[in-house]
Amino acid sequence: MIFGMWDGTFFRLGPIPVDHLIVTQWVIIALIGIIAYAATRNMQLVPKGLQNVFEMAIVWTYEFFTQLMDEERVAKKWAPLLTSFFFFILLSNYSGLIPGAAHVEGFQPPTSNWNVTMALALVTFCAVHIAGISEHKLHYLGHFISPSVAMLPLNIIEEVAHPLSLTFRLFGNIFGEEMVIAFLLFLAPFLIPSLIMGLSLLLGAIQAIVFTILSASYIGNAASKGH
Repeated sequence: MIFGMWDGTFFRLGPIPVDHLIVTQWVIIALIGIIAYAATRNMQLVPKGLQNVFEMAIVWTYEFFTQLMDEERVAKKWAPLLTSFFFFILLSNYSGLIPGAAHVEGFQPPTSNWNVTMALALVTFCAVHIAGISEHKLHYLGHFISPSVAMLPLNIIEEVAHPLSLTFRLFGNIFGEEMVIAFLLFLAPFLIPSLIMGLSLLLGAIQAIVFTILSASYIGNAASKGH
């Protein structure tokens, strides 16, 4: 508490404060885990119900990332991470559409906070270079001085720009959307929600797709044979 106001901390793990953003993320991760467990706990040779839905989703994502990365082996290796990105970001974006969420003290969609989007972008940043080194070994580092040593500063800036663009693209769009919705709700609390619900669903899905595609593109470029 600061000056009698809630600072967003639910509890502490020793000296580490656990705030509302972390709790919301834990709930989203737990929800994804529960659904995944329910779909795989009784696997059948002929899939039915939820298992069938999940298998269709997995096959589609493998095919999609294979087309995006041009190499099936690389796509299958990184598809689990990229698919996890998509579902986590999608549910994070949609968490702001829960009825009454805007009126709950401390509640905030995780992706509308730049700390969360930066963490996701840093995972992508690490995955890009892990993919590059795992495919090309130390030869991967040669791209920093390609086509000449003079390009080293620019190539480093380009690599740093990737996670920054991912961070602020996702954060800016979701944060801006939340601010616009809050303002419109203040002006017309009964009419606006029905009009913007469909648009929010569309924008939330688009932002999840864009982040995932860009991450897949960066990883695919680092792991490609022509890198």
